[in-house]
Amino acid sequence: MKKAILFLILLGFFSLKGFPEVNLPEEPTKPSPYFFIPNSDASIDQFPLLETKAKVNISGVIAYVELTQVYKNEGKRTIEAIYVFPLSTKSAIHSMRMEIGERTIIAKIEERELAQRHYIQAKKEGRVVSLLEQQRPNVFQMKVANIMPKDIVKVTVNYTELLIPEDGVYEFVFPTVVGPRYSGELTDPTEKDDWIESPYFHQGTEPSYDFDITVNIKAGLPVSKIKVVSHKVDIDFKSENEAVIKLAKEEKKGGNKDFILRYVLRGKSIQTGLLLYPGEEEKFFLLMAQPPQKITLSDIPPREYLFIVDVSGSMYGFPLEVSKALIKRIIDNLREKDYFNILFFSGGSKVLSDEPLPATFENKLKAISMLEAQRGGGGTRILSALRRALSLKKKEGLSRIIVIATDGYVAVEKEAFDLIRKNLDKANFFAFGIGKGVNRYLIEGIARVGKGVPFIATDEKEAKLKAEKFLEYIKSPVLTDIKVEFEGFSAYDVEPSRVCDLFYQKPIVIFGKYKNAKGKIKIRGKTPKGDFVKIIDVGSFKEDKENIALKYLWAREKIAQLSDYRKVGVNTKEEIIKLGLKYSLMTEFTSFIAIDTIKRETGEVVTVKQPLPLPEGVSDYAVGGKRIGGGFLGGRYAMKAPSLAFEKEEIATNRWGAVSGKELGQVYLKGGRFTQKLSMEKIENLLSPLKETLGELFKKWELKEITIVLKIEGGKLINIEVKAYQGKGYEKEKLEPVLKKIKFPQGFTGKIEIELEYI
Repeated sequence: MKKAILFLILLGFFSLKGFPEVNLPEEPTKPSPYFFIPNSDASIDQFPLLETKAKVNISGVIAYVELTQVYKNEGKRTIEAIYVFPLSTKSAIHSMRMEIGERTIIAKIEERELAQRHYIQAKKEGRVVSLLEQQRPNVFQMKVANIMPKDIVKVTVNYTELLIPEDGVYEFVFPTVVGPRYSGELTDPTEKDDWIESPYFHQGTEPSYDFDITVNIKAGLPVSKIKVVSHKVDIDFKSENEAVIKLAKEEKKGGNKDFILRYVLRGKSIQTGLLLYPGEEEKFFLLMAQPPQKITLSDIPPREYLFIVDVSGSMYGFPLEVSKALIKRIIDNLREKDYFNILFFSGGSKVLSDEPLPATFENKLKAISMLEAQRGGGGTRILSALRRALSLKKKEGLSRIIVIATDGYVAVEKEAFDLIRKNLDKANFFAFGIGKGVNRYLIEGIARVGKGVPFIATDEKEAKLKAEKFLEYIKSPVLTDIKVEFEGFSAYDVEPSRVCDLFYQKPIVIFGKYKNAKGKIKIRGKTPKGDFVKIIDVGSFKEDKENIALKYLWAREKIAQLSDYRKVGVNTKEEIIKLGLKYSLMTEFTSFIAIDTIKRETGEVVTVKQPLPLPEGVSDYAVGGKRIGGGFLGGRYAMKAPSLAFEKEEIATNRWGAVSGKELGQVYLKGGRFTQKLSMEKIENLLSPLKETLGELFKKWELKEITIVLKIEGGKLINIEVKAYQGKGYEKEKLEPVLKKIKFPQGFTGKIEIELEYI
């Protein structure tokens, strides 16, 4: 026993030796989240939020969302309820209303400071008043004052969102909970950051309020597959083009993880074309143009990869395991001519090497061992990590790709964007959001500013698949040097002003205003095969007053450009305010306020901050705690899967013509003993064609895990020996012929041991 303990101590020492952590002082004076502590005063309702529900109508490529929050005072004293909640970074909030009994009050859009003054005044006068403010493009705060005992107040928010498909897959995400934010790197915290001081339940505690969502899809084209990866749902196809998705009853406490819906149109087709809205004062258009097919290049130049991995307290446990699976998959697929390095960060940081390492078997093993030793703890000092990463020595002559894996629970998003923007000449940035309630504002912003692509991995299986997708992204761009020209089409105020290079199969999206619906739009670009030209005849598309959402989507895109990504150093506040007021749109400088006309004797008003659940899989260490020590070696490697979007998951199929049902589970290469010639990576690739057959056998046998020794002579499998297994059993005479189909390297002789797991 003593020898075993000594071995573990030495293992931990050698795995971290040479990687000193740079510890930085914490700053507890900054606003920070805290754990909810019950109040003994029974006269105060501590959970005023009764229900949050959403009705979603997806028409073509636009989602129309109606979000309703129901507040009820079950206590004996008048309260002010404060609730922090997320929405999509792409959401354009354009209206709000408040209901008290039979009275309905339509909210007004006002400048933020003016709305705050009106809220305070109405609160003093005893009026029921609600105020909606944007804290981040994906974080909002609702305040409802003067909720008297037994009062029920409903606040409804309406927003629109554009759905942009990738590789033929449409995705709608409804965020449900704001994860706790680390604010230690805030240099100038303001009143707007007070929302960070939110109470949280301990890990594993269900939300105190009910959650519900219904989605109606009217795609305009036949829908072949629908899948909700986050929650249990009931799916009903009304026709080949329409479906209704309802949350299952057992998910009413599912408001602690993002609701993620994906669907595919028949043949993976993408709705491309031109939408026109003939407004009375202004006319708006939206163009979605399909890019050329991706070209697979056999001779891809070597690259340098720098992985920045978040190992802070919020990543402890499940999120960090997801992150490990992601990074291991990418590292495992690097070629020997590639170079790489890893930087781990929390309150401080440590690196694998002072300079990039060639992606040899030994260096990969060294990196994965260090990765596996991470446990999670401390603050999330992402700015310090980015600065150190950018200062690391670069491999001359190679293009550098920086990969950031984090849940994004920080309060310095804009500072991170500015730092990346100033260093665009040094690398392209790809961001991976890890977990079921990530800060999508940070993840999407890093990728957008860093000329990369954002990814979200909610579990270990998806992490491996996202890693495969990432590797496909970076092989070669689909389309570069993109230029948009207007011939006879009087377009103006076009957003974005410049179309970035396309790395994958997603359409080109352009917003703008126009005067006359005639002429042509010409898109030019370069592909690996040559020049690309696409011409859109404007006259072949009809103007439609039902497309009113286009004006909100255009304004949201314009505001995003002004707020976060363009005109660095230029004061754009006044322009943002004008846009918000003109288009009745929520921004960081404009807010919605609804004030009741009736004054009441409310007495003393007690402020109650609605406690939030921690996102599913996030531990108490996200709010506060110390690093947990220790380490282990091992891990799980998934066999390569051909498709990200609908692999190994429960899917709903369209009875009007689609096929498929519930696919088999997946067999994973969990570990084993290998040689340099037959590495874990190579064995995994050799096993990949057999995954379906193995899956059928494991399912039939109810076999969970098995450890097998393979004896190989001259490149042929001679026999197998089963060392251990978990489950009901196996049949060697059926397993051996399957494994003999493996095409080992010609002339190889020796033994290897593989550990397979069925999930």
